[in-house]
Amino acid sequence: MDRFISPTMEAEITYLMGEHLQGPGVALADARRAVSGAAPSMEIVDSRVEDWRVKLADTVADLASNGAMVIPDEFVAVDSFDSRLVGMVLSRNGEVIDTGAGAAALGDPLEVVAWLANVLGERGLGLEPRHLVMTGALHAAVPLAAGDHFLAEFDRVGSVSLNVVDTLAD
Repeated sequence: MDRFISPTMEAEITYLMGEHLQGPGVALADARRAVSGAAPSMEIVDSRVEDWRVKLADTVADLASNGAMVIPDEFVAVDSFDSRLVGMVLSRNGEVIDTGAGAAALGDPLEVVAWLANVLGERGLGLEPRHLVMTGALHAAVPLAAGDHFLAEFDRVGSVSLNVVDTLAD
């Protein structure tokens, strides 16, 4: 907790890029082909502004308020499931606190990959192999407190957990 100001957590699907992908004109099928795998993840969202007294411009200037991420080493192939239908159950200290589905991310998390490739393409940039693309929360952001244990279980994608501590031991 000592690394953050006002941290919250969001569970998301993260994709690992397997091929170069650059817009304009990237469609969902192109994104599916370019992605080499999916993994469950958690984003620790934070801000340098206390109590989240921010506007959209502040969030963009703050690098979209990303504080950290938690992601396992294992990725699963994306051709074996429909990412829109991936269900997620989020627990804190053993109690279910929220649920979500892949469709909460632009209707399909792979649409996020296509959208990002198109936006980057407008600037002459693209997604490259080994890049990670976090696709957005499948639920409302949850505040963190020392002592919390979070578990996000994703159908077909796997699970990821986070133990929140006051400070990291040296």
